Amino acid sequence: MPTRLSQLFLRTLREDPSDAEVASHRLLVRAGYIRRQAPGVFAWLPLGLRVKRRIEAIVRAEMDAIGAQEVHFPGLLPREPYEATGRWEKYGDGIFRLKDRKGSDYLLAPTHEEVFTLLVKDLYSSYKELPLSIYQIQDKYRDEARPRAGLLRGREFTMKDAYSFDYTDAGLELSYQSQRDAYERIFARLGLDYVIVKADSGLMGGARSEEFLHPTPVGEDTFVRSAGGYAANVEAFRTLPPEPRPLEGLADAQVHDTPNTPTIQSLVDVANSAHPRVDGLPWTAADTLKNIVLALVNPDGSRELVVVGLPGDREVDLKRAEAAFAPADVEAANDGDFARHPGLVKGYIGPWTADAAVLGAGPALDPSLSRKERAAAEAAAAAAPPHSTTGIRFLTDPRIAPGTAWITGANVAGRHVFGLVAGRDFVSDAMVEVAEVQAGDPAPDGSGPVELARGMEMGHVFQLGRFFADTLGLKVLGENGKLVTVTMGSYGIGITRILAIIAEANNDERGLIWPRNVAPFDLHVVAATKEVEVLDAAVLLAIDFEKRGYDVLVDERPKVSPGVKFGDAELIGVPIIVIVGKGFAEGMVELWDRRTGVKTPVALADVVEAVAALD
Repeated sequence: MPTRLSQLFLRTLREDPSDAEVASHRLLVRAGYIRRQAPGVFAWLPLGLRVKRRIEAIVRAEMDAIGAQEVHFPGLLPREPYEATGRWEKYGDGIFRLKDRKGSDYLLAPTHEEVFTLLVKDLYSSYKELPLSIYQIQDKYRDEARPRAGLLRGREFTMKDAYSFDYTDAGLELSYQSQRDAYERIFARLGLDYVIVKADSGLMGGARSEEFLHPTPVGEDTFVRSAGGYAANVEAFRTLPPEPRPLEGLADAQVHDTPNTPTIQSLVDVANSAHPRVDGLPWTAADTLKNIVLALVNPDGSRELVVVGLPGDREVDLKRAEAAFAPADVEAANDGDFARHPGLVKGYIGPWTADAAVLGAGPALDPSLSRKERAAAEAAAAAAPPHSTTGIRFLTDPRIAPGTAWITGANVAGRHVFGLVAGRDFVSDAMVEVAEVQAGDPAPDGSGPVELARGMEMGHVFQLGRFFADTLGLKVLGENGKLVTVTMGSYGIGITRILAIIAEANNDERGLIWPRNVAPFDLHVVAATKEVEVLDAAVLLAIDFEKRGYDVLVDERPKVSPGVKFGDAELIGVPIIVIVGKGFAEGMVELWDRRTGVKTPVALADVVEAVAALD
């Protein structure tokens, strides 16, 4: 029987929810698909569940087609497996932890690598039983600090996570490619544009890692791509460092007064007016070495300061910094941090002062030092890490290559060093990729300059390798009778996020317009008058379509005006609508394609064929 709208558990809203930031959130709530329960937590109503299940069916079909088998784990899991892999601590505040009545620790699973690994360890013991791919569609829980945009970033969400188990690296490559190909088919069937980008593995670990991003202006991920085919999210982008330059023959560094220059622009202005370049070219922000003090807050609550040196025409990208310093949270140093480290003079921080190396391993730049003495001092400093006399690690952007010369702070208020040479006057503890990526930066594979775009992550595939198997003892007997550590892959798709992305990409000012293969119903029949004969005719037509294999919603509400019915039909978003109205007496109905907005009169006798003919 068709679903009668008069009996459907549904209330549409005429006003947007006050907390809605994006179209998908606004329309899914107004059309009665979801209802907010708490920040980032939603109840699913009948319409929402119908769409969700259709998306899940497409995902299941493609997973089953590559031989993956479905299982189902609980969302409530014990602490021990996550503690064994270190992720109980590494997740920090990002997960929900709880205790049972006996005081035992549990968590609401943010992801399930540990328990999948232990399940296979419990049941498999020989290489002959591999390869294996298993998956589940299950809810995940993450304590997002700022849940936003409805289903696009929530605290509870549904995910398909699959895991492959192989005993050789070659086998992992095949499993990875099989899953990757299945993802391409899934997103094609869902009608979603996607870009495959190189990604950072984060807490998941592993080697090869790629994200499937849907390009959208509301996307929270920035990715880069080149005309030559390179694509990566900003966290995974790697800077092409300049070639090292010879140190011989470079002028000694000089300290100059630069009063009232706490910003890069003010420093450039003073440098050009009071200390012009000898070659006649103007100083620019790119000639300066900006030193940013960051505070790393580790999962155990400890706080560490690092100073990051990067060209003055770049800013720190917080997402890249979080990826570089994971699992620590990253924030700007506060006044208390500076008070505890008086050697850091805010606005004038540099890797050197006139008396001693403050950051890096550079010797004091006393003009009386010979090159031999300078080299000996550098070697001594490099052999005794950490290099900072303040106890703070000094890290530099890859562009700070040996032989490059910079204007940077002298760690004295109102003074800067000009011509400070990397590799001669200072070195860093390590390179770090935290600077923003800019349009026009060269792609690391040599495929040309990159452009920046926004996208929303839909899926992520990882080659986890042997970390989880080795940590949790997943070994099988190999072909030579010796134990071999299994190698794993992990493959996730955000089901509820995809639903929101589809809604975001398929709507107009009046409501949702679902693609036919994920719409809550195949067909929406609307009785456009309150006359009993028309109401009955609409129901009979809906029954006829049901008999022909269609899943039909019929609006036969007797006391609702046609205008309200049409408004609800537009809001709900079933793409094909059949209107049974005044023309019914003459044997005519109207076929309304919401995707094009076209309404076409059709003879009642021909309406089934007309619906079937629509794409």
